[in-house]
Amino acid sequence: MAKLTAMEVRKRIALVFLGVMFCIAVLLVRLAYLQIIQNNWYQEKALSQRMRPVPVDAKRGVVYDRNLQKLAISVSAEAVYAVPAEVRDPRATAEALAPILEETAASLEEKLVKKQSTVWLARKLDTQTARAVRALNLPGIGLVERPQRYYPHGKLAAQVLGIAGIDNQGLEGLEFFYDEYLRGTPGRVVAETDATGRQIPAGVRRFIPPEDGANLILTLDHVIQYAAERELARAVEETGSEKGVFMAMDPKTGGILALAICPSYDPNDYQAYPAQHRRNIAVADIYEPGSTFKIVTASAALDEGVVSPSTRFYDPGYIKIGGVTINCWRAGGHGSQSFLEAVENSCNPVFAELGAQGLGGERFYKYIRNYGFGEPTGIDFPGEAKGLVPVPGKVQWGEVARWANVGFGQGIGITPLQLLSATATIANNGVRVTPHFMKEIRDGNGRIIEEFVGTETRVIKEETARVFSQILRSVVVNGSGSRAEIPGYRVAGKTGTAQVPEGGRYTDRRISSFAGFAPVDDPRIAAVVVLYHPKGQTYGGVIAAPVFSAVVEDALQTMGVPRRREQEPKSSASLFQIQDVVIPNVLNYPRDEAESILHKSGLKYQFHGDGSIVFEQVPAPGTKVPLGTIIQLMSHDEVVYTPGDESITVPSVVGLSMREVASKLAYAGLRLQIYGSGIATRQDPAPGAKVAAESVIRVYFESPVS
Repeated sequence: MAKLTAMEVRKRIALVFLGVMFCIAVLLVRLAYLQIIQNNWYQEKALSQRMRPVPVDAKRGVVYDRNLQKLAISVSAEAVYAVPAEVRDPRATAEALAPILEETAASLEEKLVKKQSTVWLARKLDTQTARAVRALNLPGIGLVERPQRYYPHGKLAAQVLGIAGIDNQGLEGLEFFYDEYLRGTPGRVVAETDATGRQIPAGVRRFIPPEDGANLILTLDHVIQYAAERELARAVEETGSEKGVFMAMDPKTGGILALAICPSYDPNDYQAYPAQHRRNIAVADIYEPGSTFKIVTASAALDEGVVSPSTRFYDPGYIKIGGVTINCWRAGGHGSQSFLEAVENSCNPVFAELGAQGLGGERFYKYIRNYGFGEPTGIDFPGEAKGLVPVPGKVQWGEVARWANVGFGQGIGITPLQLLSATATIANNGVRVTPHFMKEIRDGNGRIIEEFVGTETRVIKEETARVFSQILRSVVVNGSGSRAEIPGYRVAGKTGTAQVPEGGRYTDRRISSFAGFAPVDDPRIAAVVVLYHPKGQTYGGVIAAPVFSAVVEDALQTMGVPRRREQEPKSSASLFQIQDVVIPNVLNYPRDEAESILHKSGLKYQFHGDGSIVFEQVPAPGTKVPLGTIIQLMSHDEVVYTPGDESITVPSVVGLSMREVASKLAYAGLRLQIYGSGIATRQDPAPGAKVAAESVIRVYFESPVS
């Protein structure tokens, strides 16, 4: 083997040296990367292996109403946790804690032996319980502050606010929808531990403070909300309804002023109530609206020029469209009437004709969608339903008949929120705005983080909205909505009494409602009332309209809206130059209906008696009198008649007083024509005769001889 020369040896040494230096350089670069660039990552990794974190919840942001009244806050509370590795005697520890925490020793011991760094034993402790746990001074047992959600007004706006869970997370309602703003960023307490998980006595302890959540300011007004919940609860109880909704909004901005649902629940103790009480049925549930939906049909027909307020219709009591007969709610119909009067009378055949023939499916569908039906309104609330709207050309049964039904509010599914939005659209000169709960979101220093920005959509022309607002005003002054009237505040609105479909047919159950706004000349509030399945009286104008009146009056006063003292026209004739001064027949009519009929005719009235059914009127029906004539009416207690067989046996009324006769015939489904006064001495037809429902029975009265 040849000897290496000195030069070759030096070269080899140099190569080895360079190789070693290269390896050292690589190691230095790697070391620098780990020590400098990855320093924080490895420090955190090492820290996490020896530091035991205990989370500290941030305080959820405060939820305020529009006047900065606190609706939801976070209050201090403590939670007890265990470090299983530091618990010396799990059984003894569990037995000591069980009576204080009101849990079984077995369930606590099971938690104390878990292979975890920390476990929660109980949360939301009151002060006394926390003090008792702390006094035990048990190894491995600690307490930490965990704020708990508190609703200072109890049930107020419960279905709107929703609830928050024990882990500081929003679960329902606005608590859920705005959770990312409200919940904040949690902090933690960390302590250095050894490999077994025991705390190192002289080890590092660190507190990383939480960042509290932002504050949510709503458009709700707690004063209006209180009034809404009070009046709605009263109406539900008095009418025997299964549930009810009241919802109000500012028609110009879309801000929700109040949303009351009955029955309700207390979010501070929500587990004590049925789960369905927490459901926001105003946003999430649909129903067939009935006559309140006629505001869509009527305004669309006006906007398209299909009708004007004075357009004449004749209602014989029914209409046949698409092979289906649609009856009027009033036996015998309303006869000749203007469009204005048809709205006042809520005449189904007229609206069926407008929906199916006047507008037709294509045009009608366009307005229905423009009003926002069949799609979510975009409200800032989870779980909004979009409703059910038939589509032209895709109707399962007769196309014409279906649109006729939709014309008077059947065969379509909507939410109370959608109805409110449509009502507010008319009040807002035909422009639909996005309804919303959030006014603005602010941080802890009061700086605005976010403000609500909605959209606007023109649905009907401004002139159409103005004219139709006056028609809805006439419904209250002269029609079925008289009980919604508020002195000094001119109310416009529409009543509704809808049949409830079940199993493919309409049942005897009803949904009664009223939708309106006030004041009509400068609307500040629009509202809807819906009462589900009332017992006894079911007319929306009788049981839902008074709720609207009571709440909206309080709301307008709260908002500082002054009352108007000047007089306004009280008749359709004065509003739209439609003259009619023939006294209508209101015998055997309910007082409210009699009022509407006389108002419509431009006549005044005076009631005698405390009942609710008219049994005599002076001057007699059919008499021509000047506008403004006062009609004298006598009334008796209301009775309820449910039509059945058209063949009715005439009861005997001889020997009864006029009041008793009127009541007995009304109960039988018959009408009364009075001759004379005093005690009934003769009747025609005679007792026992078979007559049709609504037949007129002539009864002759004579004063008893003294």
